[in-house]
Amino acid sequence: MPKLTDTQTIILSAGAQRPENIALPLPKGLAGAAAKMAVTKMIEHGWLQEVEADLRRGEPLWRETGDGHGTMLVVTDAGLLAIGIEPLAMKVGVASRGGVKDQPEVKHPTLRTGTKQALLIAMLQRPDGATIAEIIAATGWQAQSARGAMSGALGKKLGLAVVSAKEDARGRVYRIGQPA
Repeated sequence: MPKLTDTQTIILSAGAQRPENIALPLPKGLAGAAAKMAVTKMIEHGWLQEVEADLRRGEPLWRETGDGHGTMLVVTDAGLLAIGIEPLAMKVGVASRGGVKDQPEVKHPTLRTGTKQALLIAMLQRPDGATIAEIIAATGWQAQSARGAMSGALGKKLGLAVVSAKEDARGRVYRIGQPA
């Protein structure tokens, strides 16, 4: 499988967190030819799929088809697997009187509230992000536990793109999403 770029990881991770795995809106700063190239490449790999947008429901529009309709982008099962998220958990269906079985139930990652993990996510979603020292002070974790939580629980299990950047004033700062 091809290696994901940072942009591809961000698009897939954000889409995995949205209802129905809708990949729009794209990250800020990604527009025009660069957006078209990134999306085309992801469609070629099977990570994104264009589906008809229901404009009456206010679904985000990727492109207009010229007949009063448009398309939106959805993260596929392959796209979810590419970022380490199980795409579908089958619910065991029991045949009803009409012989119709229950539909499969989509399993989305759940974010638990009131936990250290939720606190970590909130810290990383702030515009100024968080340093390891700030995370340690807030959670009481060791440095290796904080890094492990960002890599394992947030990155691999929840599919969040945790990025870091070295800043002169604060040192290494971690954020969810694109580097500043």
